[in-house]
Amino acid sequence: MSDKSILYIFVATEQFKNIIFTDMQKIFLFIIAVLMLPSCVCAQSKKAVELSTDILMFLPSAVGGVNSLVKGDYKGIVQHLEAGAVTVATAYLLKYTVDKRRPDGSDSRSFPSNHTGVAFVGASFLQQRYGWKWGAPAYAVAAYVGWGRIYSKRHDFWDVLAGAAIGVTSGVLFTSPYAREHNVSLVPFALPEGGCGVHFSMRL
Repeated sequence: MSDKSILYIFVATEQFKNIIFTDMQKIFLFIIAVLMLPSCVCAQSKKAVELSTDILMFLPSAVGGVNSLVKGDYKGIVQHLEAGAVTVATAYLLKYTVDKRRPDGSDSRSFPSNHTGVAFVGASFLQQRYGWKWGAPAYAVAAYVGWGRIYSKRHDFWDVLAGAAIGVTSGVLFTSPYAREHNVSLVPFALPEGGCGVHFSMRL
């Protein structure tokens, strides 16, 4: 096979991968819209909002895990698990230490919000590892989870703020940028006989 044929195959492969990742982002945004719809329609129902936060808290981490698997980024998976484990462990340690009553009076495990922490650590991982094109919608989901926990009277503002801080801090501490770590470089170029391509390099 000639070098030119290899080049065309490579360009086609990269285009196919870009289509996959673009579709994943569209699916991500669609899932957000679908899951948020019930709470928007039934905004007066605190139970509906609370149920949506029970589901959406896991969405950023789920998307991060799938994205890492598709990329074969196993180091990213480990970093994600480490950040998540620290977030949950810290949240529960504080819950049983602070012993703060929830706004709805159901128990004394209000501070901090673990739901918010889990949502924000997933968002922080996506942003730190893969950039803002993944991080921005993930942070939107995390912000909704935080708002939902306050609206449904499961937490107050300070519980949610503490949970978000724990999640973001864990994500930043344990996650390294994928592109910088692998020296990823994408350089477009034109072929002498017409057409164009993209030169891709990455340190393994």
